[in-house]
Amino acid sequence: MEKSFEELDYCETPLGELILRRRKIPMLENQMVHEIILNGEFLMSSLFYVVEEALADLGLAAVEVPEGEKLDVVVGGLGLGYTAAAALRNVGNGNPRVGSLSVVDYLEPVIRWHQSGMVPLGAGLSADPRTRYVEGDFFALAANPQTGFHSESPGARFHAVLLDIDHTPQHWLNPRHAAFYTVEGLQTLREHLHPGGAFAMWSDESPDEEFCSRLREVFERVEATVVSFPNPIRGGESTGTVYVAVSGR
Repeated sequence: MEKSFEELDYCETPLGELILRRRKIPMLENQMVHEIILNGEFLMSSLFYVVEEALADLGLAAVEVPEGEKLDVVVGGLGLGYTAAAALRNVGNGNPRVGSLSVVDYLEPVIRWHQSGMVPLGAGLSADPRTRYVEGDFFALAANPQTGFHSESPGARFHAVLLDIDHTPQHWLNPRHAAFYTVEGLQTLREHLHPGGAFAMWSDESPDEEFCSRLREVFERVEATVVSFPNPIRGGESTGTVYVAVSGR
């Protein structure tokens, strides 16, 4: 019999206390959910993942490549794996579009949860030969295009970079991330992309016009899409934003 509440893992990390837990929600007919909590703040819940999947779908749809060309993709922030899994499912003309997927996460326990199958999508992600986990600081790697996201191929470029780490362009998990969201930081990020490549980012708030203006200074085409999803806890709908910016060819 499944327990109604279980703390699956507890770790002290450089960012603070990290908890993976699983619990039943009585008001939702005892639906079982997994949750990641950092310093008492929710990072991810398996109850809410629509925007995370939209991040992959919208970001990859915007990539401008010849038909049939396989995509090399970076996901910044593993979480419960919804963005990464959606990227691997992405198809064109009935065939998988993604040829390689590098998933960068700062927290070793999060990668371990997936590799050991402690989270629902972990076993499938880890078993896919296209998946490569990178334990590291996404923002530090993004700031160094000469080294890049792939240690075995320094300076490698990618067709898409999908980011789901900070809450919004103004609300960061760590103040060190602030430089990434400046025009200079975004220009450096663009150097990781192939011509026609896309940068896409999740945000927990409505579109930030100031951030969109910065994106437009760097990228050829920019869109901010509001994604709605049902919220069975609060009732009604909640929303998030997916920013998509496409590099010129």
